[in-house]
Amino acid sequence: MDVRAPERCPSRSRTTAHHLPETHVDDDVHPTGGAAVAAQPSPSTDAVPTDQPRHPVDEKLPLLKMTTSGLQHVAAMYAGVVAPPLIVGAAAGLSGTELTFLTGACLFTAGLATFLQTLGIWKIGARLPFVNGVTFAGVAPMTAIVASTKDRSDALPIIFGAVIVAGALGFVAAPFFSKAVRFFPPVVTGTVITLIGVSLLPVAFGWAQGPDPAADTYGSTTSLGLAAATLVIVLLLRRFTHGFVKQIAVLLGLVLGTLLAIPLGVTDFGPVADADLIGFPTPFHFGAPQFQLAAILSLSVVMVVSMTESTADMLALGEIVGRPADERTIAAGLRADTLGSALSPLCNGFMCSAFAQNIGLVAMTRIRSRYVVATGGGFLVLMGLCPVAASLIAVVPRPVLGGAGVVLFGSVAASGIQTLVRAGLEKDNNVLIVAVSLAVGIIPITAPEFYHAFPQTAKIVLDSGISTGCVAAVVLNLLFNHLGRRQGDDDVTAPMEPGEEIAGQRGGAGGAGSPAAGTSAVAAH
Repeated sequence: MDVRAPERCPSRSRTTAHHLPETHVDDDVHPTGGAAVAAQPSPSTDAVPTDQPRHPVDEKLPLLKMTTSGLQHVAAMYAGVVAPPLIVGAAAGLSGTELTFLTGACLFTAGLATFLQTLGIWKIGARLPFVNGVTFAGVAPMTAIVASTKDRSDALPIIFGAVIVAGALGFVAAPFFSKAVRFFPPVVTGTVITLIGVSLLPVAFGWAQGPDPAADTYGSTTSLGLAAATLVIVLLLRRFTHGFVKQIAVLLGLVLGTLLAIPLGVTDFGPVADADLIGFPTPFHFGAPQFQLAAILSLSVVMVVSMTESTADMLALGEIVGRPADERTIAAGLRADTLGSALSPLCNGFMCSAFAQNIGLVAMTRIRSRYVVATGGGFLVLMGLCPVAASLIAVVPRPVLGGAGVVLFGSVAASGIQTLVRAGLEKDNNVLIVAVSLAVGIIPITAPEFYHAFPQTAKIVLDSGISTGCVAAVVLNLLFNHLGRRQGDDDVTAPMEPGEEIAGQRGGAGGAGSPAAGTSAVAAH
């Protein structure tokens, strides 16, 4: 194999788009252009030539469908957005009123970052159906910064200053970071997409048990039963309904699950009663940013982790929506992430990143319009400005979210498996790449204390299974499929079986001169 194979990324993208599995197309979503449109790079503007059909990503849906589908995205990611400010704010000793303010500010900035990612300006924004919000990767280092600050009132300004610098550095590095896309063939992207889904499933299982691990009701039969009931509702709606109702099955499941929880006493309407009607996030509410080197270095590491995960998320979403993310798309998406992060502290928000939870929703509903997600961003902005609106989403019990999360996050893992199907797994080298990378990536899930002896800075990276698995897959792909390889080198095509190739593999249907072989070669590299 030629060591120059990574340079063929555009060609691989076209082949990838052409060979998308049929399961990516739902009978309720009308295709608008087929493989040829899916293979086109993301446009830099919203303009679409009149002589070409509009790609589903650029489709503007009817108002009702746009609104309800946008609400689904907000419901899927709400808990992930509000958790970091609640954890960090509590560590900083904020009062209940200040915690509410900080949470609203993070919702507001997440909405603005989502606008930047989905609608885009200039060379900023992937223009894919991406929801942006506060990254959970920064929670541990931010709480460590709080703990190391003598005066707790200075903790948030120090964090905000570090986020601004880390975001600015990431914005400058985005075009260089995006060049790594050439090292993400299907054997790598399939592994990473699978890891994203597998890494998110424990979140759904935690939600299913309840909001407070210390409570007596955590993991009770009531909580697990409610999660199971929500899961069944979503599955039944997906199986026995059609069209629009089928596509908003998750939202309907959340609503029906919440109604079911009311007589069980699991639903808490307290946040609605206590919320204010208007709550604009005043700039620098907690003080002007302060810049400390240790905090900047710590959150700069988090920014690298966040950019790595965002790159993997964009590759995953590009596969799902039929518009493979090329180098330009990834650079634009990373600029949106990093610029959103740099600007968020101005309105008291934290570091922003793409939310993998919403990829599962896109995969399941087949609604690929970026304007739907932009509508969800509008709801996030509204929630930031109107705490009463934000509290309505907070009413949904955590077990109900857990039941729906099983479907959402499992769909991400299933999309990764679909990608691996065409990744050349008949070759022993690719089997090893997938096996070892998955093993490395699930270490933080199956053995959370595995890296306990490492420094805190190293644990920021190592505790992210998506990041470590992604790095392992890229390095192993280079080692086995590129470095030191020569054109015509043979592969062992029966996994883990030394010796001769499977009969007929080289000269028959999968031979070098056959179309199947050409497809496998591109898929493997």
